Amino acid sequence: MQDTYNAFLSTVEIPSSAKGVLSGIRVAVKDNISTKDIPTTCASKILTGYIPPYDAHAVELLKAAGATIAGKTNMDEFGMGTTTENSAFGPALNPRDTSRVTGGSSGGSAAAVAGGLVSMALGSDTGGSIRCPASYCGIVGLKPSYGRVSRYGLIAYANSFEQIGPMAANVTDTAKLFSVIAGHDRRDSTSVAKPYDFAGLHAEIKGKVIGVPKEYFGEGVDKDVAASVEKSIQKLEELGAVTREVSLPSMQYALAAYYVTCTCEASSNLDRFDGVRYGPEPEMNLPWHDAYTKVRAAGFGPEVRRRILLGTFALSAGYYGKYYVKAQHAKQLIRRDFLRVLTDCDILAGPTMPNVAPKLGEMTANPLQMYQTDILTVPINIAGIPAISVPCGTAHGMPVGLQLMGRMFGEEALLNAALAFEEAA
Repeated sequence: MQDTYNAFLSTVEIPSSAKGVLSGIRVAVKDNISTKDIPTTCASKILTGYIPPYDAHAVELLKAAGATIAGKTNMDEFGMGTTTENSAFGPALNPRDTSRVTGGSSGGSAAAVAGGLVSMALGSDTGGSIRCPASYCGIVGLKPSYGRVSRYGLIAYANSFEQIGPMAANVTDTAKLFSVIAGHDRRDSTSVAKPYDFAGLHAEIKGKVIGVPKEYFGEGVDKDVAASVEKSIQKLEELGAVTREVSLPSMQYALAAYYVTCTCEASSNLDRFDGVRYGPEPEMNLPWHDAYTKVRAAGFGPEVRRRILLGTFALSAGYYGKYYVKAQHAKQLIRRDFLRVLTDCDILAGPTMPNVAPKLGEMTANPLQMYQTDILTVPINIAGIPAISVPCGTAHGMPVGLQLMGRMFGEEALLNAALAFEEAA
């Protein structure tokens, strides 16, 4: 069986367009993306000692493109967090102000780019985990359409939302990295044959219809952040775009639908981690159930344990229909809303995050406050569409991100619009 599998892996095709594109470039990789012979921990004690015997598809493509893997980057444990403070290795620090968080969960990748350690990095985005740290650290981050980048080798947290995506100091480098990792991989059943041609990148915004969802400037959005983004939207108008206000009324269900679904998926996905092969050493003199419980309690951090418990509860008898099934209905409403507004609009625009990077420790005591900061990013993952965060100014002395959202598999239009904005701003 192993020989058959190895033979299958050897037939995996690397697109010729990817070869040599990143020669001599150092790229950092988020620590939930598998790297052969290099430890991959998901910033968790439960994966202590785990060294993958294979590369994720995205890493295979990086190597084929000539890139050097600079190292693995810190993250919120298993991607569960918005600050990169929920890590077994301690928090990542924001290079713009080291007393503040980087955002999460791809905070280490954002910090590596913003701090000048690398020009590009891979992150993953489940509910904003690329765009949030990109906004907080003042870099560019693209969350691709669901299926456009293979998830083979990405250690799963919530399968129905996750996507690997590029992070870089500017739009051009983001597009170049995306051109390497986008495309079909038969080892991922959700993967689609939609490569991206970097040669097609050009500044283009004139004549585009940009929808501005009023919900993206509602309660909870810092007024200075909103003002910075509104100025950016005016800049898009000056460049020839046509803007119009639109509404996404189903956004009121987004957070609840997202957190019910992702905790349920986390409960299932993380069930495999038992400490038998790696992680904290189990006490062999205990009954299996007791040893398993102690290992998981020692190996998982508090936020991961919280989400596993929430998901297990929502999936339990008597509550499955009350929570999980309702969340799936709400997800359909959200998808339809985005499909509706993107029928008449080419792109949507709004803030990436409702605030700037908070101080270290500011949100760890109140998980609900942390969850609420995801309100502007999670709808995109529910809808499955692409979105990019581009630096657009500052508020309170910290970077603010402009979020551009597009049609399914419409990354080309997003990157062209983001480049036009970047060049003008």
